[in-house]
Amino acid sequence: MAQVDRGFWRDKRVLVTGHTGFKGAWAAVWLRDLGAAVTGLALAPDQTPSLFELAGVEGLAQSHLIDLRDRAAVADFIAPRRFDLVLHMAAQPIVRTAVEAPVDTFASNVMGTAHLLDALRAQPPQATLVVTSDKVYANAETGRAFAETDPLGGKDPYSASKAATEIVTQSFARSYFEPAGAPLGTARGGNVIGGGDFSRDRIVADIVRAARAGEAVVLRHPEATRPWQHVLDCLAGYLRHLQALATDPATPRSLNFGPPPGGAEVTVGELARLGVEALGGAPWRYEPDPESLEAKSLAIDASLAKRSIGFESRLDAPAAVALTMDWYRRQGTGEDALALCRAQIADYEAGR
Repeated sequence: MAQVDRGFWRDKRVLVTGHTGFKGAWAAVWLRDLGAAVTGLALAPDQTPSLFELAGVEGLAQSHLIDLRDRAAVADFIAPRRFDLVLHMAAQPIVRTAVEAPVDTFASNVMGTAHLLDALRAQPPQATLVVTSDKVYANAETGRAFAETDPLGGKDPYSASKAATEIVTQSFARSYFEPAGAPLGTARGGNVIGGGDFSRDRIVADIVRAARAGEAVVLRHPEATRPWQHVLDCLAGYLRHLQALATDPATPRSLNFGPPPGGAEVTVGELARLGVEALGGAPWRYEPDPESLEAKSLAIDASLAKRSIGFESRLDAPAAVALTMDWYRRQGTGEDALALCRAQIADYEAGR
């Protein structure tokens, strides 16, 4: 399977939105190591600690703290700059936060994307990729894996905001970007895990916090299944998709990215068990949440990415969990976060 092409990314001017977040920080580190000139656009980190700060990402990219909900500020930032490629990941990413603050979530995820694309359309990059979610699909919880042709939907504010972002992106693509010969696509990633995520209400971060405090992590839906995917697999897919958009007109505009097909399915409870074993924490504890809007079953079909751009994730769910917990274990004993990220990136690129 094709992976990340170092020669393509060297000296490319890349805008990464959301570089202060978990995935965005990993993307900034990787792109810088690939030789790209990285510019970051995001809010200040909302995690304590944050991978952005632990890994010194501010020193790896031209970092700009701007709120995408501020249309004028985004336009003023974009107007004097030219980018070869744009990876748009800035968003409000937490399902429970979206339930608590739906209007803010729609403002960030939908209007934030519209503001960015509106600013970019005057001088479109070679290619732009908007990251949405595996939750964009109308999910009847039948257990069937969703393909890119399935209907969009969303019964909770987060899912609806991401489905709406897909529609907004498609409208900008057809009206402005594609007529200018500037491909604009979307990437629908699975549930991403990896070292350095310290977000509120994210299962891996909750497991790590509980283990480090000697407490039991609380699970609301231990039976739920998710398409767990390591951050390096996910980002490798995004980078391959963005490169393909820039170089091959036949590239699908929307692609799913998830764990390799046929891999072991891991429930939330099993994920917590593996994490506790790796970090030496207390066994997890169950507290039901009957009012939760979160889906119990979610799976995506990533076979189109394999057929169209030659990309398939390398790590199944157990391997992704093991690599994730190894990062936290080593960081917790004092190893440098940036060095850990770079070592895992190097191993991934080498196929180790």
